[in-house]
Amino acid sequence: MTQAKRPVNAVLAGPYGHPFHPILVTVPIGAWVAGFVFDVASRLVDDPGFLTRGSLWLIGIGVVGALAAALVGLLDLFAIPRRTRAFQTALVHMGLNLTVTFAYVGNFLWRQSGGDVNGPVALGPLLLSAASLVVLAVAGHLGGKLAYHYGVRVADEATQAEGFRD
Repeated sequence: MTQAKRPVNAVLAGPYGHPFHPILVTVPIGAWVAGFVFDVASRLVDDPGFLTRGSLWLIGIGVVGALAAALVGLLDLFAIPRRTRAFQTALVHMGLNLTVTFAYVGNFLWRQSGGDVNGPVALGPLLLSAASLVVLAVAGHLGGKLAYHYGVRVADEATQAEGFRD
């Protein structure tokens, strides 16, 4: 599986041992979690408009960040040998993340099309955000499995062993 540790394109995917995908995924994860916190908070305060508008912005930022992370992640996928458990795991990881991204695009459009931006976030969009975060957590677990169990885009074992030598 050493092929899965080398980038297809180091300029776009990150150099050996320093992939860009794990860095980029922090943008949508952070934006969508913060957006959910804003959603909940909008239902608890007297003047929720700023939280409702902030959540909409955070969802949009998360979608843009997810698209960037997906493009780089696709390059990492190309490095994984086909017909392996790692490749199958990567396909499920990708499918779940694309599902979440499409759900947030839909959530963004839903909020834009008819929601009151000065009132609290409606229950439907809030529940869609909650469900999307659950799926995102499963996808993140699989991403961790790709990196930490299968070593995708992580330094090979010989390089890792150097860090434990005196």
